[in-house]
Amino acid sequence: MTSEDIDKLIRCGETSHTQFKQRFTSEKDIAEEMVAFANSGGGNILFGVEDKTGEIIGLDYADIQQISRQLGNAANEHVRPTIYIQTDVVNVEGKMILIATILPGRNMPYKDLSGHIWMKQGADKRRVTENSEILALFQESGAYHPDEVGVQSTSVHDLDTLALDHFFENVYGKPMTDFDIPQERLLRNLRITDDKGQLTTAGLLYFGQRPQTFIPSYVIKAVWFYGNELGGKEYRDSRDIEGTIPEIYEQGMMWLKGCLRRTQNGQSFNSIGKLEIPESVLEELLQNALIHLDLLKPAAIRLLVFDNRVEIINPGCIMGNHTMEEVMLGNSFPRNPLLANFCAKTMPYRRLGSGIPRVLREDCRIEFRESKQGNQFTAIIWRNSEESREKVENGREKTTTGEGQNTSMEENSREKIGEKEGEKKKSREKILALIKDNPTITQSIMASTLSLSEKTIEKHLKKLREQGIIRRVGPDKGGHWEIIES
Repeated sequence: MTSEDIDKLIRCGETSHTQFKQRFTSEKDIAEEMVAFANSGGGNILFGVEDKTGEIIGLDYADIQQISRQLGNAANEHVRPTIYIQTDVVNVEGKMILIATILPGRNMPYKDLSGHIWMKQGADKRRVTENSEILALFQESGAYHPDEVGVQSTSVHDLDTLALDHFFENVYGKPMTDFDIPQERLLRNLRITDDKGQLTTAGLLYFGQRPQTFIPSYVIKAVWFYGNELGGKEYRDSRDIEGTIPEIYEQGMMWLKGCLRRTQNGQSFNSIGKLEIPESVLEELLQNALIHLDLLKPAAIRLLVFDNRVEIINPGCIMGNHTMEEVMLGNSFPRNPLLANFCAKTMPYRRLGSGIPRVLREDCRIEFRESKQGNQFTAIIWRNSEESREKVENGREKTTTGEGQNTSMEENSREKIGEKEGEKKKSREKILALIKDNPTITQSIMASTLSLSEKTIEKHLKKLREQGIIRRVGPDKGGHWEIIES
């Protein structure tokens, strides 16, 4: 650090990463400060600065030599595990200041000789006693992974055998029963169960029959708002999406695509059109949220759709002392490696931190925001559609009737939605997109996804069939839809 850097630090006062000491107090006291910094992202202790006023007192040569020795002894003898510090002496305003730099710890939690764990809280420090906070420090260092922990009161009877069979067929090319290993040991080796026969958190979330029975917070709360304000009381659709991770992912993607528009861009009417936000962007960001959420601080994943943007909110900050810049460059620290491993084998998830750089290469505007205080990571994808901007008026979507009168969407019945031919066309494009994603989709699910009545969906399907765009293959129950290529 230069003298200008130190001068700026002093002028800003004590913070979570800067501490002032006029003199060395005791090895015990300084060790506690070192522990707090190492557990809280690192920081600097400036010796020779009055802590109450920020006045530069300075140190003489003898003071610097003595404090340097005491610092080394405190770091080696009074902190567990041992930490390594860097020291420097800088001349500020003709006075010598000793700077002790404590780097972010890699072996958290650090403790003093009494076994106490300290963390920074503003300019002060506090002692950590809550188990969840202690586990979070172990998680940050990579020594603890909550997705590998067994879930109490679960057993193999809570597994979905169809989901397991699908996994083994996809990954190993044969059913679980064809392995020359007892099922109990096979599930334990894959860490689907723990040593007690309980399902691991990852095993439950990926292969459980009803994961939310045991982990009710693992859901997606999806809301489609009118306008662009989070505080709006009126919305087009709101739902909780539950199930295993693959099920939540599929339902979440279907819901998002049902909320977004598709543009023809010169394509024929029979074509489904291009989604206004690239599907690959939605895939990567939704999977990241499902896999990297913080299981120690349970909260729902949120999908929020506004007229001008989509927000995917993941409970959990960036792991390990990584920065936003590192994440955007592809450097990642997996919070839930077992979940990531399962997903990498059967879902589009690609691991290796490549998801965010891949998303940023797409032709769309994306912002990432992190809130340490709120413990959440938010991806904001801006909608570029001209229509989305034109339809925002006082937080409500307006439609125009044949007489040229403006009427809010709520004042129209669901049967009358889309009185303009353009609105009917958009609804049919969305129906085609749903069919393409899931040919066995039912009319009731289409209606729920698009916030239309089943009668309206039935009318649109009839019209598409009359135009030779789709056809029904097989019976009403058990059959599927097929899009006829133009």
